[in-house]
Amino acid sequence: MPSADRLLRYGISGAASAATHVGVGLLLTRGLDVRPVVASSAGFAASVLVSYGLQRTWVFRSATAHRRAGGRFLTVTAVAFALNAAILGLVAGPYLMVQAFALVAIPVVNYALNSRWTFRAG
Repeated sequence: MPSADRLLRYGISGAASAATHVGVGLLLTRGLDVRPVVASSAGFAASVLVSYGLQRTWVFRSATAHRRAGGRFLTVTAVAFALNAAILGLVAGPYLMVQAFALVAIPVVNYALNSRWTFRAG
């Protein structure tokens, strides 16, 4: 069972990652007149870096080498992306309700994979 402290750090790191995604996107679209798809893609890439850094050093406090943990983290990120697409493609209902379901399910899956595989020592 994860500690409440670790879950709180995980939630904060997720919020920081989301803020990075949106913030970079807004900066690029409004400040530099970059197309929204390009801006959001850059924001997503920046958010992955923020998320990885916070989860490795602060949430899980892992000493796992970047070469190993980084590749695994990107794999988990790809799984989350696919899971989001699958939920939206397979679950019937209004978009916001289905997306809300995905936004609850995906962090649970990410936490499980990252704590037990990506950042696990050894």
